[in-house]
Formats: sequence, structure tokens, C-alpha cells
Amino acid sequence: MNNETFKYAIALTGGIATGKSTVCSLFKLHGFLTIDADKIAHRLLDRHSDKIASMFGKEYVENGKVLRKKLGPIIFSNQKNKEKLESFIHPLIKEEIEKESLIFEQQGKPYLIDIPLFYEKMNYPIKKSLVVYTPKEIQIERLMKRDSISKEEAKLKISNQMDIEEKKNLADLVIDNSTNLKNLQKEVERVIGELI
Repeated sequence: MNNETFKYAIALTGGIATGKSTVCSLFKLHGFLTIDADKIAHRLLDRHSDKIASMFGKEYVENGKVLRKKLGPIIFSNQKNKEKLESFIHPLIKEEIEKESLIFEQQGKPYLIDIPLFYEKMNYPIKKSLVVYTPKEIQIERLMKRDSISKEEAKLKISNQMDIEEKKNLADLVIDNSTNLKNLQKEVERVIGELI
């Protein structure tokens, strides 16, 4: 793939439960096009549910759909399983993102690609990155509430990603999501001002 694929792209990233989806929605309200790597991953998992069943067991698939809540624990707590799944699914996700990106490039204006593991995997030649930032304590609280899980489980999920402070330091642009929605809207508008 040539570098023209992602000429106008901005990688939107952050940590789990830092508010990337909300930020994406706010950008959409301002007319920005977005590509969501997680949504693509979910679609691809279901499309390849037979492969997932043969890799991890039939009990993780039901009616052609991957039971992600059931599969999650054996992926997050086991490095071998995690690598097995990632080496299968990540190239497929990248292919889909590149396809969508080529369509968006024709508009000739900035658009967002929501890639949770942008810094960890570094598979995308995207020049600009935007991090949605929340201090770790708030991140843990939000994740416990969102997924109805214990503090230990939340910490385990978060520990699977690069530290949020590290991501903040690598970012070209940072959106602070440590307070409320009103402040988040202001932050998004501020960043849009810098992009346009």
C-alpha cells in the first residue's frame, strides 16, 4: 500500500474506557468521517466464526456469532491465545481499514480512524495521532461501571495496553476527557479548530 492511503487520516486512539467512541460521535456531529477498527473487528470475527471455533473451541461461537464476552477472558489472560487471535485478525482488519480509507481520501479532508492499539501495533503509516486522555484512576472506575467488572478485572484489561500517560506523550493532539461531556465537547471543538 502506498502512503497516499492515509494522507488525510488521523489515528484516534487512547485507552480502554477513555471515551474514544463518544469522541468519535462528537466528531461525526461536526461532519467528520470516521472508521472504527473495533466495529470492523467484530464484523470480521462473526464473518470468520468457523475459524474462531476451530482455533479456540465451538463453545465460543453460537449461531454464526462469536461470543465475545465468553472469549474475552481466555484472550486477555493468556498471551499465547492473544497472539494467536491477533495474528489472524489484525491483517484482516488492516485490509478493511485500507479499503475504507481509500474512499475517504477522495474527499480531500481530514477523517478519523479509531484504532485502539495504534501505538502498540504501529502497522499504519498514519502521520497524525489524536489521543483521548483520562487519568488511570478514572479509566479503571469507568471500565468497572461500563462492563460491570471488578477492579482486578479492569486493571487486567487496562494492563494489556500501553500506559495512557505514555500514549499522551506520543500524541500530536490530545483531548482531555477527565471531567464531563460539556468539557469534552469543548475539547473536541478546540481540536477541530486546530485541524481545519
